[in-house]
Amino acid sequence: MSDPQKHRGTSEPQEPAAEPAYKDRTFRSPAGIAGGVLLLALGAWLGIDAVIRGEGRTPWLALAGLLVAVPLVVAFTVRPAVYANDDRLRIRNPFRTITLPWASVATLRSGYSNEALTRTGAKYQLWAIPVSLRGRKKAARRQSQAAASGDPTGGRPFLDPHAPPPRSTGDQSMDELRDLAEQHATAESAQGEPVVRWAYEILAPCAAGALLLAVLLAVT
Repeated sequence: MSDPQKHRGTSEPQEPAAEPAYKDRTFRSPAGIAGGVLLLALGAWLGIDAVIRGEGRTPWLALAGLLVAVPLVVAFTVRPAVYANDDRLRIRNPFRTITLPWASVATLRSGYSNEALTRTGAKYQLWAIPVSLRGRKKAARRQSQAAASGDPTGGRPFLDPHAPPPRSTGDQSMDELRDLAEQHATAESAQGEPVVRWAYEILAPCAAGALLLAVLLAVT
């Protein structure tokens, strides 16, 4: 008979963790990120200069201002993103992260802003996919020029004449999300209710900086 002591310290080999069957599609605004990075660099330069060279309460005021401004700039420029896969849509807005299983999404609407509407009537704006009225006008102008000339490629022979008319980047992103919603809304893995989480990592430093700034200004 085998000795159980010999097997006490051994364990059965574990199967490797299964790789995800799909990856999230990520939608972000490159222009917003670039603007945010520039603002952060400018704020850091001015703030650090005030801390080093400032006198009296100036360094403390500069620190409090940075504590308020930096999270706000990050929230409205670098943070916004939209992630989508076969199961759900995750919207990362400046102060909230909203997870919407596809079954809970009633429609994705594009007007002066891009929005996701749930079946319960809630509405969430997609900050990471801004509406470009200029891009829409440019695409419409190309389409009208192609129709007037009778050339479906609009004077660009390398384009497929049977391809759909050009659209702005934001509208193309919304089309992709609508396709995902239509394809997977009835899937078992796409069922569930919306989940909203507040971005305390943004709100907490902003509140602390605002409180510190108010105290400094009150005692000045």
